[in-house]
Amino acid sequence: MVSVTFSMGLLGLDYFLVNVEIDLSIGLPAFEIVGLPDISVKESRDRVRSAIKNSGFKFPVKRIVVNLAPSNTRKIGSVYDLSILIALLKADQQLTRPTDDCVFLGELSLNGNINPVPGILPMVLGAKEFGFKKVFVSSLNSSEAALVKDIEIYPVKNVRELIDFFDDKIEIEPKKFSEINFSFQKESNDFSQVKGQYEAKRALEIAAAGGHNVMMIGSPGSGKTMLAKRFRTIIPEMTFDEIIEVTKVYSVTGEIKEDSLPVLKRPFRAPHHTVSPAGLVGGGSIPKPGELSLAHNGILFLDELPEFARSVLEVLRQPMEDGFVTISRARSVLAYPCNVILIAAMNPCPCGYFGHPKRLCTCSKKDIDKYLSKISGPLLDRIDIHMDVSALDFENISSPGSGENSEEIKKRVSYARKIQTERYKNFSNVLNARANISEVKNYFCLNENTLKILKLAFDNIGFSARAYEKILKIARTIADLDNSEEIKEEHVSEAVQYRILDRKYWLKDF
Repeated sequence: MVSVTFSMGLLGLDYFLVNVEIDLSIGLPAFEIVGLPDISVKESRDRVRSAIKNSGFKFPVKRIVVNLAPSNTRKIGSVYDLSILIALLKADQQLTRPTDDCVFLGELSLNGNINPVPGILPMVLGAKEFGFKKVFVSSLNSSEAALVKDIEIYPVKNVRELIDFFDDKIEIEPKKFSEINFSFQKESNDFSQVKGQYEAKRALEIAAAGGHNVMMIGSPGSGKTMLAKRFRTIIPEMTFDEIIEVTKVYSVTGEIKEDSLPVLKRPFRAPHHTVSPAGLVGGGSIPKPGELSLAHNGILFLDELPEFARSVLEVLRQPMEDGFVTISRARSVLAYPCNVILIAAMNPCPCGYFGHPKRLCTCSKKDIDKYLSKISGPLLDRIDIHMDVSALDFENISSPGSGENSEEIKKRVSYARKIQTERYKNFSNVLNARANISEVKNYFCLNENTLKILKLAFDNIGFSARAYEKILKIARTIADLDNSEEIKEEHVSEAVQYRILDRKYWLKDF
């Protein structure tokens, strides 16, 4: 007797349909799984056997062969447990109801409970694309699965409940999308808590409005980390599509383990400087997303940038340009999204006080050169905005008043982003930092006087072609914040100021 049920598999964020085929035949009792299963899939034999017995059903004493098709694709994880169990009960005629329009996703415990599995969201999206009407998942995965509209999500706690549902003994109400709570909690951090640093706040406002990467250089205690941690509070909330994109990444890593909300806040990832290249951009024997992809649609904060290994920083270069990470393995090539705003912070020298107005730097020229050389020119060139975070004086620190709050800044940022959304509505990107200038060159035109200013800066400072493009994009964002269709002289002049800080430190005279 042969029976077939359906499940889903994952390669990175890409899904594929898995036909779970079971054949029961007379012979010596055996339980074999074929179709390129890994060890965790092979272990499902014991989980399925115990779950069937402990749920009150009879385990067939026959020769059992399970085939996971397509057989040329590696199957990983315990997600196929539930589908194997249902197919086995169908083959043994303990379950007679048709399941051709159903997908089963879940891990079995020995007592018959159905446990959650990682990657539910992309697998349910795949089930919908393949035309299935119903998906059965652990009740602890149901909120995540219900993010997919126009498909019925059935939350089940155990095998007995599922079979009783198929036998029309009980009703299980599908989880509805409208039952998910999308409320946003107010952030405790706020820009009003930051004393002084008006120039830095202005630069971060521009970065938030246009999606630009930022480098902050300043002495210890000047407020770099404080500014970075409040940066998320001035960026508009994610759209529904962005929530889905981010939740998919977190789902495949297993970070959404229980019946919880999807990822609503923009991610803020701040890996320690001891992180490995694979930890930062992804990898491993079974490739998983790294910190860069976990920060997708959010912020990646690299504090004490020169303390990161040079090999770690250099792997950022291509993903920063492309917006995705490609991981190649012998059997597959995986791609993870990583549209992030990079915020990097560093001291100007090992002791931290080079250029400080009141503290003496104790570093030698050789020490400073060695410290700064950890940041390569190509990487620095890919960071849009470079800014000095100066040390605060007593008047700023002791001032009783508070500065502009995050909500006021966010309103301006949101308005600038709406302008960009309308501008790029016929293109794939929605922010100036990711614009392909060759496609939208009409929005980056400069008048004669503005061109003269940019040419003067280009000739005197020696900008690269990439830096020239970065300046145009920053100027375009400044113009959007100014509600100006035209990029004016003052917009370009301000944009140039954010590209000369590397000359102060990397091309310095002692």
